Amino acid sequence: MTDTPARMADHWWWRPGWEPGTRWYTWHLTFDGADDVHRLAADYRHALADVPGLDLVPDRWLHLTMQGLGSTAEVSEADARAIAGAAAHHLAKIPAFDLALGPAIVTPEALLLTVDPAEPVRAVRTAIRAAIADVWPEVPEPADNFRPHVSVAYSNAAGPARPAADALAGVTTYPATARVTAAELIVLGRDRRMYEWETAARVTLG
Repeated sequence: MTDTPARMADHWWWRPGWEPGTRWYTWHLTFDGADDVHRLAADYRHALADVPGLDLVPDRWLHLTMQGLGSTAEVSEADARAIAGAAAHHLAKIPAFDLALGPAIVTPEALLLTVDPAEPVRAVRTAIRAAIADVWPEVPEPADNFRPHVSVAYSNAAGPARPAADALAGVTTYPATARVTAAELIVLGRDRRMYEWETAARVTLG
């Protein structure tokens, strides 16, 4: 469990390489059809509905961020396809697995569901990075400091964290379980204060 920060910050500032209209190739685990995850997310959305300064994530856009490639202006579709093909080889060695999600914690820019166990998620990310290395001489993003999580809300303004923390403290729910059977290469945008995407490739585990 992490310490609750004193204040929240706007998550939606434009990071280097991003501007309105940018689309980004990245790998996610997604939760389409994961009813138990949707149940848990709904419990938190209900509890957080009256907390100002939060954008609540609908079921459709729940995700576990894995590994970025780069913007579609810089990454060719051919390279993206080649990396997905290499990932199919590497991810075939990793069996499907179950995750427990929750409880939610407060961080400066988002409210996150903890993920347990982290090890199989890290193994998937390592396999994806190996696939990228099969195609490119360098793999973007650091290999370490990866912390698996699923965001249920993003902060859209600076302000005290206490209202969000108090709302979470009042939630009566239990962790969700999800079966992870694939990783997805997606084309991601964030123009509307939400991460939204189209799937470019879905690669099955095992």
